[in-house]
Amino acid sequence: MDFKKTEEQEMISKAAIDFAEKEIRPFIMKWDESEEFPVEVFKKLGELGFMGVLVPEQYGGSGLSYHDYIEIIKEISAVDPSIGLSVAAHNSLCTGHILAFGTEEQKNKWLPKLATAEHIGAWGLTEHNTGSDAGGMATTAVREGDYYTLNGGKNFITHAITGDIAVVIVRTGEKGDSHGMSAFVVEKGTKGFTSGKKISKLGMRASETAELFFDDCKIPVGNLLGKEGDGFIQAMKVLDGGRISIGALALGVSVGAYRAALKYSKEREQFGKAISKFQAIAFKLANMATDIEVSELLLHKSAYLKEAGEPMTKIGAMAKLYASEACERISNDAIQIHGGYGYTKDFPVEKFYRDSKLCTIGEGTSEIQRIVISKDLLRD
Repeated sequence: MDFKKTEEQEMISKAAIDFAEKEIRPFIMKWDESEEFPVEVFKKLGELGFMGVLVPEQYGGSGLSYHDYIEIIKEISAVDPSIGLSVAAHNSLCTGHILAFGTEEQKNKWLPKLATAEHIGAWGLTEHNTGSDAGGMATTAVREGDYYTLNGGKNFITHAITGDIAVVIVRTGEKGDSHGMSAFVVEKGTKGFTSGKKISKLGMRASETAELFFDDCKIPVGNLLGKEGDGFIQAMKVLDGGRISIGALALGVSVGAYRAALKYSKEREQFGKAISKFQAIAFKLANMATDIEVSELLLHKSAYLKEAGEPMTKIGAMAKLYASEACERISNDAIQIHGGYGYTKDFPVEKFYRDSKLCTIGEGTSEIQRIVISKDLLRD
């Protein structure tokens, strides 16, 4: 594998860095404290092509690679992980699901507006009583002629309030049956389709999270993605790519926290010299840098396998597991390096620390990743 970035990749990386510095960094704490979801920022990201990174140009997207995608998510998240999270969720979940399983008619209908952020996308799998156990979902869709009627709700949904389009996986068969669920596109404004209040969170506070509700919500049969009963299988494939997204998000957290800690350690003096000169601090920085390299290598191996059409579930789970747990370690050590200042909101590391926790939970907890990995290792 060639580890050197191409000229195009360097340009993409620079564009992401420049945008994050100009359009995101000045407002980080304002958005965090007010829990504001800055829609206008995502519209601007759409103009750059960063809201349809993997979407082919024929559908209005950028037609870039997963390697490019990792770089974009990393650099945005290194400044504000909550913005990185929303970019990742929009690209890999809602948009990615339609791209992977939609018909040509469906792709032409929905992808151009999603790829440019004219529409913001949401994706719904989780419910109040079914997190990791998605097969036990209670939300149903019943076919009645040319329509399906949806009833129930989804929880912890990114962009539930602002989203213009949601891809939701609901039950069309028996509970626990992997072929008893189907995926549908539901458009904002559809009668019986509403959202709940914004959920107040520990971190990622500028990324909007809320519930979705379906009350006798009728949608056309044409909004079914793929075949009836394929929804769960589709969702698992979408989450394979989603692991790259959350891994890239975690990588960004790590990079942002490391950069802040490195800078501070060179500027902060104690006992007559910069604290970076002390072995205790230097070794923390060495561990951080090593964790970042390992995370990045695993993510790009996952991207390589994904683009080659080869099995990548195990490596994707490893990448997501390692990168997410590494970002917790790195953000924790970044606070330690800052000492008391790291515990204040005057320095960026306390936010990286809060934001890091989501990475070990979202799109499959660390425990689920270990289940996925161990099943593959122990397969007869």
